[in-house]
Amino acid sequence: MPEELRIVHRPEEVQTRLVPGHWEGDLIKGAFNRSCVGTLVERKTRFVVLCRMDGCTAADALEGFTRQMKKLPASMRTSLTYDRGTELTCYAELMQGSNIDVWFADPHARWQRGSNENTNGLLRQFLPKGADLSTVSQEYLNHIALLMNTRPRQTLGWKTPSEAMEEEIAALKSRVALES
Repeated sequence: MPEELRIVHRPEEVQTRLVPGHWEGDLIKGAFNRSCVGTLVERKTRFVVLCRMDGCTAADALEGFTRQMKKLPASMRTSLTYDRGTELTCYAELMQGSNIDVWFADPHARWQRGSNENTNGLLRQFLPKGADLSTVSQEYLNHIALLMNTRPRQTLGWKTPSEAMEEEIAALKSRVALES
């Protein structure tokens, strides 16, 4: 991982959560670390996207994250902050394929991706440790994400992540229309 991709070089707008489109990512692993699910959390809105993975390799993570990220509006794909796990060694391909900047947290610094760590804890209510995640469908993961995204959050003024995300997308569209 190049020095310039360390979290200390990440733009201030990512840290302040004032601008949407910046994500935190991770994998939760299943039984015997043979299966996993990718988790993405948008920092400003706390909107959750879950990614089914065929395995836990870097190629599997690249495919799963790219597939789900491409479903988002381009304006909502600005950056991804990730840990230093080997599953994201294909970060250059992710950056190019999704047109997104990737930043890496410091080793053993979970607080640098706090929204994602919190989300992973909530996700374990649905996908307990030791479960075989290879049997989980993308449809079921979408259902879990829907439940998580329609749960009001105090940090969002009791809006849901879905409401917050919709507002941000509408605001971006409005700005683009005004600039045209």
